[in-house]
Amino acid sequence: MPLKKIPIKAGFNKQDTATAAESQWIDGDFVRFRYGNPEKIGGWQELVDNTLAGPARDQLTWTDLQGQKYAAIGTSKLLVVYYEGAFYDITPFDTALTSCTLTSTTGSATVTVNKALHNLKVGDYFKFTSVSLPGGGVTTFTNANFTTNVFEIITVPTPNTFTITMPAQEAGSGMTAQGTVTVSPYVNIGNPFQTYGFGWGTGTYGGTVNDVFTTLNETLDSSETDVTLTSVTGFPATGLVKIDNELISYTSIVGNDLLGCVRGAEGTTAVSHTNGTTVYDATSFIGWGDASSATTLKLAAGTWSLDNYGQILIATIGNGKTYTWDPSAVTPFETRAVVMSGAPTASIMTIVSDRDRHVFHLGTEETIGSPTTQDPMLIRFSNQEDFNTYAPTSTNTAGSFRLDTGNTIIGAIQGKDYILVLTDAAAYVIKFVGSPFTFSLQQVGTNCGCIGQHAIVYIQGAVFWMGYGGGFFVYDGTVKQLPSLVEDFVFTTKGGNPGINYAAGGIVYASHNSLFNEVIWFYPTNTSAQIDRSVVYNYNEQVWTTMSLARSTYEDAVVYDVPYATQYLTTATPNFPTINGVTNTFGGTDYYEHEVGTNQSDFYGNDTAISAFIRSGDFDLDIDGDGEYIMRVKRFVPDFKVLEGNAKVTLFLRDYPADTAVSSQLGPFTINSSTEKIDTRARNRLMSIKIENDAVNETWRYGLFRIDVYPDGRR
Repeated sequence: MPLKKIPIKAGFNKQDTATAAESQWIDGDFVRFRYGNPEKIGGWQELVDNTLAGPARDQLTWTDLQGQKYAAIGTSKLLVVYYEGAFYDITPFDTALTSCTLTSTTGSATVTVNKALHNLKVGDYFKFTSVSLPGGGVTTFTNANFTTNVFEIITVPTPNTFTITMPAQEAGSGMTAQGTVTVSPYVNIGNPFQTYGFGWGTGTYGGTVNDVFTTLNETLDSSETDVTLTSVTGFPATGLVKIDNELISYTSIVGNDLLGCVRGAEGTTAVSHTNGTTVYDATSFIGWGDASSATTLKLAAGTWSLDNYGQILIATIGNGKTYTWDPSAVTPFETRAVVMSGAPTASIMTIVSDRDRHVFHLGTEETIGSPTTQDPMLIRFSNQEDFNTYAPTSTNTAGSFRLDTGNTIIGAIQGKDYILVLTDAAAYVIKFVGSPFTFSLQQVGTNCGCIGQHAIVYIQGAVFWMGYGGGFFVYDGTVKQLPSLVEDFVFTTKGGNPGINYAAGGIVYASHNSLFNEVIWFYPTNTSAQIDRSVVYNYNEQVWTTMSLARSTYEDAVVYDVPYATQYLTTATPNFPTINGVTNTFGGTDYYEHEVGTNQSDFYGNDTAISAFIRSGDFDLDIDGDGEYIMRVKRFVPDFKVLEGNAKVTLFLRDYPADTAVSSQLGPFTINSSTEKIDTRARNRLMSIKIENDAVNETWRYGLFRIDVYPDGRR
């Protein structure tokens, strides 16, 4: 028989069965569609030979008045600036602890810092900003040993002491509460992950779970009733702790042991936990009513909202303070971000209205400077051209208004001539109208809430976002839900789909890849606390794909020539900044440029293959009915628009939809640019095709599938 074309429609269809999705692609990884044809995505290269502490939660690229390019990255532990190939630590300091003393022991690198009621925790970072050491051979440590690098707190033996690890051992006689030092703690940003909470009013809904945590100092099985912690500093004499997703009540503390424990409290399940797992105090919270189920409310991950006011970086910690950093300072990279003067001190996020030069604080305080008055639906905006003034007067344009649909503001983004604000239930448009009202506020949608602060992106006149309870939405003058053939795969666990972890939905990150007309949402799957997959919408071709590319932030090619993105590694040990006593408790973040080359490459150019593939649904012979005849495929003709290196083609065969598809006898087939045809000897009722690569320096763009096929009986 003559060769037969097998046309396959662009995009993934993951809603139907493999047989129902005939003439469609049903699965793939690291692929995209251009002009209707599938191709492998571009590679990525590590930008800096450094790993940042904690998962990155926001990224911003911008230029100063001299045209110099910057990227700001906010993690759960740091705020850093990337400039000319290097990171610079600009993390704000919290209130300094003065008049601290030191205790050291001969032959030990452990030093105890003494300060009454210091309120610091295991894992906190800080710097010594002044040091005066005793003389007379008491210590061989120098001032530089303390002031050069950052320290991580290793243990907190008492409310009045904490320990650190020095870069060398003490060789003197040892200090005993001697010297005078000042400790400048890094500002507390929050948890490295989002999880279920407990207590009505958790987080931005009116209160916070007690911000005290430590780690397990044992491997805990599901039946044990005594729990050993690394430290019990800050934990009440009787109360409740949270380990992973289990709540455990206890009746007393002896040493570092919680005694009289009741496992699986508040309807949670008692399970085993590994040594070193984080343990949170779940006893005290500020709420508006009685405690709720552990599975109804969420504790937000430590996050940032980053924007620029001209050349000035504006950085807001989620439900915390707002900071600024000016690259025009005399020594900008030696200058840390500082609190924005006159601004609210507790806001869900901030955003700059570029057109009219106002700064908006969303989910902020009723009384400026009083975080206990934070209202998750209140919006404040600054005076025009003055982000330090928020109290309205008759002579300025500062003001406020409150949204009324939903429980909390989730996020906001600037459109062409408006700001779109999304709550957990509705969409609002804010527009500048000038005197006397300054801004207009209009609700433009209901039942269209957003899942997370960074799950929103503006592209060419439209705003796209992921829904609070699932689905994808777009606002282009009206709010509409986007149809999607990957919706079940992303939002449910039906049929073995990975689904999304709604409990960690707040860390979803959306971005634009303008090089390929794509909206990308990076999200955590059902069993993951961190981002581990992505879903992509090509808005020009209106097709969807999914892949395992996991990026915690992703910045489009606007300031830089290609996209810049961060990858979080849960077990990585950070090396930026240099931290004495550093652990991998918070994991680490690497920084990449994307759409470069064909491989995944580290900073030194060591390449690893990107194993991309795409697979079609089943097709059959349509002679005397669909699939009535067995088909015999004698050969196929490969057709690649681009093929560098090799590609593999596999023909998967089965007789009935319930059968497991297996490769044809001679496959998989290796294809290169000189391959003219492949002889197959394939015989079955249903057939599908898979195209893939598995080696470095391989890339491809597929064209049309042609096969030499003829009927071969009914059975």
